[in-house]
Amino acid sequence: MTDQAVPFAKGWLGPGSVKFFGALAVVLVVALVLSPGLLPLLAVWGFSWWLNARIAALPKSRATKLAVPVIFGLTILVLWQLVVRIYDVPGVILPAPTDIWARLTAEVPTLWEDFVQTFVKGALSGYVMGCAAAFVTAVLIDRSPFLQKGLLPVGNFIAALPIIGTAPILVMWFGFDWESKAAVVVVMVFFPMLVNTVAGLSATESMQRDLMKTYAASYWQTLFRLRLPAAMPFVFNGLKICTTLALIGAIVAEFFGSPIKGMGFRISTEVGRLGLDMVWAEITVAALAGSAFYGAVAVAERAVTFWHPSQRK
Repeated sequence: MTDQAVPFAKGWLGPGSVKFFGALAVVLVVALVLSPGLLPLLAVWGFSWWLNARIAALPKSRATKLAVPVIFGLTILVLWQLVVRIYDVPGVILPAPTDIWARLTAEVPTLWEDFVQTFVKGALSGYVMGCAAAFVTAVLIDRSPFLQKGLLPVGNFIAALPIIGTAPILVMWFGFDWESKAAVVVVMVFFPMLVNTVAGLSATESMQRDLMKTYAASYWQTLFRLRLPAAMPFVFNGLKICTTLALIGAIVAEFFGSPIKGMGFRISTEVGRLGLDMVWAEITVAALAGSAFYGAVAVAERAVTFWHPSQRK
């Protein structure tokens, strides 16, 4: 055994691991006596726990950072599958991951059509319009103390309105197609983006602003060369918050009226037909789309705000 392999073996097969597996063996024996169905569940969970603990103890790297959540997620899926199969859970209560995957692969055209209707047309368009309007409004508020005192309380009031109450009204105003869903998204993302941008524009120190004045810089020169760059971490914080709000708003709005396509329409329809595997397939697509959207904004944030301490390793 090489010198490099000795510490590795000690870390993975040391006294701590022996004690862990000994305790796990006792638990498995007790579970076998009480309920044989618990045996594979506890075995999978115990092994995953041990493996994640060992990986987390290794020197930090991209591989270890990625391995821990991947193993944890796979463990959840395996336990889910085992619980459904061992205890014979009805599909109308909780379908197995394999059943969800089979439905997802069989309904790709339908899922793609729903994705385009809800995410691309409704959520994404409303996200762009709402965030852009909030950004422009924040600059106007920063420019005018009157608007700061007048618009922010109104925006706070609008943000407090429940989406369950405003969505049906906006659907009646803008129709049953994607335009009404985009309007709901605009209402949901406007205030979080507005508050974060206003906070970012006031993040610069007075000494920095005074320095720009000594250079005879105008308001717009100070805005573009000092205050907006300093506000970018706050702006991207608002953009990341709004990524999840946009998709949630578009899906919820479809519950109150939509054409015969869309994630919200499909979920509400399949629940009525007890097609829970299709419901979970739609939820999977929505989760993947939302995570990818958030990740794209996070990558853009890292590229724009590379100078900020939060982006330093």
